[in-house]
Amino acid sequence: MTLSTAFTALFGVEHPIALAPMGGSAGGELAAAVSRGGGLGLLGAGGGDPDWLARELPIVAGAGRPWGVGFLTWAVGTAVIEQALEYDPAAVMFSFGDPGPYVERVRAAGAAVIVQVTDLDEAGQAVDLGADVIVAQGTESGGHGSRHGRSTLPFVPVVVDLAEDVPVLAAGGIADGRGVAAVLALGAAGAVIGTRFQATAEALVDPSTAKALVDGRGQDTERNRVLDIARNSPWPSKYTARTLGHPYLDLWRGREEELAADPAAARRAYRTDVESGNVPALPVWAGEGVDLVTDLPPAADLVATLAAEAGQALARAGRG
Repeated sequence: MTLSTAFTALFGVEHPIALAPMGGSAGGELAAAVSRGGGLGLLGAGGGDPDWLARELPIVAGAGRPWGVGFLTWAVGTAVIEQALEYDPAAVMFSFGDPGPYVERVRAAGAAVIVQVTDLDEAGQAVDLGADVIVAQGTESGGHGSRHGRSTLPFVPVVVDLAEDVPVLAAGGIADGRGVAAVLALGAAGAVIGTRFQATAEALVDPSTAKALVDGRGQDTERNRVLDIARNSPWPSKYTARTLGHPYLDLWRGREEELAADPAAARRAYRTDVESGNVPALPVWAGEGVDLVTDLPPAADLVATLAAEAGQALARAGRG
């Protein structure tokens, strides 16, 4: 079954699957592999490190397939957006903040504007900005999201109705083809998938992180600000992060304000614990669908598997 949607038509891709632009793990090789597999690979540029971009952009741009790049809106600047546009991406995705200052520049470069939203206010703003694609992120997602957001299942159809003719992609807790099929049935034009692609051969993750994802369970994930505070990561307080278990969560759970009261001391303690090996250097970002991560396949093969599973799931539903 060919799963053609407004998303696949817009970008000329085979499958309604996009790589979540995960900072630190969605590098050029992973994004390129997803694009070669028939999805849309999105490079995880984060706040935009020029040296990192100079290394990773040529890799994904050389894949010969449609690709894009994703930025943290609250942390990005015009210079790195211009740097990315030099490589002619098909899309630029903005998450967590107001992308208004950058939309016209991206559109003038011929790239589609993708805006990720975590609540209905953000969705309305994305529509008003003229976003070409809107990503509706549910709270099941790994990594950062709104602390006051909604689950993917009820959130996506509301955004679909609000967006009208604008294609909506669903994100959060989607880790196999059944999840892709489910959000297509909700009216989404595709799925943005993070945790599952983080556990692939091309992801820029430490082997210990990959193992943690394969061994992880959704019930062990937790949304919190503790690790941002302890690591001195300047994320806006509106956005918490879903991770697997971590010693600092056990130590500071429910005491975030106390931890934040002396950030310099918290940072020193965390750095000391990392250097002594008491805690891992980085949290393991993981969504609630992590139970479905059981291996570390090549990303292109995973795209094909997800698409085939989605087609089978929709066929089964049609027979019902």
